Amino acid sequence: MAAASRGGGFIRAVRIDVPATAASQWPFTIPSIASFGRRSFDPAVTYLVGENGSGKSTLVEALAVAVGLNAEGGTRNMGFSTADSHTALTKHLVVERRGRPRTDFFLRAESFFNVASHIDRLDEDPLGGPKIREAYGGQSLHTRSHGESFIATLTHRLGPGGLYFLDEPESALSFHGCLTLLRVINDLTREGSQFVIATHSPIVLASPGALIYSLDEDGIKTTHYDEAPPVINNREFLRSPERFLRHLFADD
Repeated sequence: MAAASRGGGFIRAVRIDVPATAASQWPFTIPSIASFGRRSFDPAVTYLVGENGSGKSTLVEALAVAVGLNAEGGTRNMGFSTADSHTALTKHLVVERRGRPRTDFFLRAESFFNVASHIDRLDEDPLGGPKIREAYGGQSLHTRSHGESFIATLTHRLGPGGLYFLDEPESALSFHGCLTLLRVINDLTREGSQFVIATHSPIVLASPGALIYSLDEDGIKTTHYDEAPPVINNREFLRSPERFLRHLFADD
């Protein structure tokens, strides 16, 4: 694939120092976290892929919180919390940084509803100043479909020179929505932005030249697009869905 855009390179590398007293506790028992050590990050796009429970979302959340963003998503100015869900991992992350981004955002699919609701609450305050929703396309994100609200955030709220964390953004996006996301990533990395993305989608994963980390029961390793599990598994299924279904329904 083609070389990656330069990106912002705000996060150069990340190190996890697992304390001896916590090595037997979650999330340090997850193989990818236990063996993480120090890992370099691409200046433009770094992906984390793996099965459910492999640690990719845990890592993205911990990184977002470590640089000052809200654990449930949004910007560093969104201090709301509906559940104390983030892990102790953040305390044991060492983020090697270079410079500061002009803006940042954490798009966390599972709690994006809470972000949209928080924006509406802030905009209802008569003394709250300019409406926050103007930065998201000019209307409440709740007036759009789930996918449309994601696209509005991606295309309106994200901008040049930013640091962005995306956790499974494909959960609300159609095929064309995923392609729109790829275009946004391409445009913004050319304008000095950096992305860290956890995904199951072979489409979202297709940003040219990106660094891909694969997380599994053996730990964490770099991989190439054509060797990444989401790509291999989807290609195999589409090539022969009946083979998968025959095995899946073997006891029926």
